[in-house]
Amino acid sequence: MSLLVVNAAQVVTPQGRAARSGSRQGEVARHPRAVVRAEGPTVVFVGERAEHDRRFGPANTVVDAEGGCVIPAFVDPHTHLPFAGYREAEFDRRLRGETYAQIAASGGGIVATVAATRAASEDELAAATSERLDRQLLWGTATTEAKSGYGLNLQDELKQLSALARAAAQHCVEVVSTAMPAHEVPPEWRHDHEGYVRLVVETIHPAIAASGLAEGVDVFCEQGVFSPDQTRRLLADAPRHGWRIHLHADELSNLGGAELAAELGAASASHLLHVSQAGIAALAAAGTVAVVLPGVSFFLRDRFAPARTLVAAGVPVALATDCNPGSSHTESMPAIMALACLGAGLYAEEALVAATLNAAAALGRADRLGSVEVGKQADLVVLEATDPKHLVYHFGVNLVRHVIKAGRVVVRDGRLVRSSAPGIA
Repeated sequence: MSLLVVNAAQVVTPQGRAARSGSRQGEVARHPRAVVRAEGPTVVFVGERAEHDRRFGPANTVVDAEGGCVIPAFVDPHTHLPFAGYREAEFDRRLRGETYAQIAASGGGIVATVAATRAASEDELAAATSERLDRQLLWGTATTEAKSGYGLNLQDELKQLSALARAAAQHCVEVVSTAMPAHEVPPEWRHDHEGYVRLVVETIHPAIAASGLAEGVDVFCEQGVFSPDQTRRLLADAPRHGWRIHLHADELSNLGGAELAAELGAASASHLLHVSQAGIAALAAAGTVAVVLPGVSFFLRDRFAPARTLVAAGVPVALATDCNPGSSHTESMPAIMALACLGAGLYAEEALVAATLNAAAALGRADRLGSVEVGKQADLVVLEATDPKHLVYHFGVNLVRHVIKAGRVVVRDGRLVRSSAPGIA
């Protein structure tokens, strides 16, 4: 099956098969009035219509961009999709002056979502996850990472990951699963943090690895949660399990999480609101992708990660929603791009690269995803705008008109195409 996108104002895309950093963070190619052709799941042509017509016959499917621009589909490299329960009451309490820490101390925060997720059935979690994948897709995300971490015991961590796998199997959004039983210390282990670390290392991680339900692992390295030494022990088994390492680092305090991520060869380090200059230098030297989460800063009315400093230091920067019920309840990557520019100091082209190619690199998929180039997978977004700058400039509206995943139209005129086949694993 072949697909052809015509009548685009331009195709705007990063280029390459690795993350972009430093002065190249904002480099994009612009192809005015170009067409894009896919054969099966793969892009085979980007260029002038006349040249296309000389080389190819008619396509099975033609998508009319109607003067909009074509960009790569978004990749969301940090979410917590398989959860139950919402925390709008906590949100209201924060609006009235309580802090996140005060709410957590009163039994709210992550542990509230843990209780709701443990109480939910696998069917309920799968259905809720599928709905969130739908919303991601409508906002242009065709590939997403998703973590466990609201089970915090063997049974419920496996339940979360199994629900995620079930939702992914029936959805066109490509899902990259991450095990995160070390998201928090559960209430029943608050008296013995070390005991819970041993449980994760000796029992939960091996069982998840045996299930084949995760391809990465993450730990919340933070004061009062898991220390750098505990984090190092929690991640020591990652190579044996074949897991890509991610890390929640330096979110609430400078604990040396960025340095640890670099030391361990992590694919990504997320949050980084309190990262030190030494941590930034370590990330740059290691090539670890800094996943900036401006939705959290906005939602919690906190400081933003130093995105401009990270770019200047040569750290590849990616963006993610951190979609979760407590600190960033959104599935919209365009909203995150706007916040990254208006709050964290990125430029529009840097944000586009951060939401596509660099995000794919954080998940080990930059060789296949994140740009509109010959040989790459045909994951495309057609915008109802002539330039992707409008994703930041015209904020608060959904400019995504069509989404194409692996050469198939999965969103047309802003509506889900329900006949779409499940995505590629």
